Amino acid sequence: MWTCDLCGRSFGRSGQGHYCSPAMSIDEFFATSPERERPIFEAVQAHLHQLGPVVVEPVSVGILFKAGPVFAELRPRKRWMALSFTLPVKLSSPRLSRKVIPTSASQQRWYHVVNLTDAGQVDGEVRDWLTEAYLAAADG
Repeated sequence: MWTCDLCGRSFGRSGQGHYCSPAMSIDEFFATSPERERPIFEAVQAHLHQLGPVVVEPVSVGILFKAGPVFAELRPRKRWMALSFTLPVKLSSPRLSRKVIPTSASQQRWYHVVNLTDAGQVDGEVRDWLTEAYLAAADG
């Protein structure tokens, strides 16, 4: 992990390009959010913390989950929270809300998004996907 001297955020690669904006606290992030958002975050976070060390970084656009590199994100939308994650395989599921796209040809990873409207949707299938994303990121 590398930490930027200007903003204090941590990244998976030394000198990684980013927008310098300090992370905020979880309470600051949810201060003006709809009530449904925090329980979704807590369900995702509870599962990820069982897997091993995870950096949780709330920034203005969403919440980043890192195990070295970012492997999952929660982004608030008007009617749901978009949970995105990268995997070394391309999933096919009716739960995926966007077209699955490769992150880059060199990394051979796939970007997936699931829209969540309540914490109960962070079920076994979603937790399995998050586990696989975490393990792929932790293995580097």
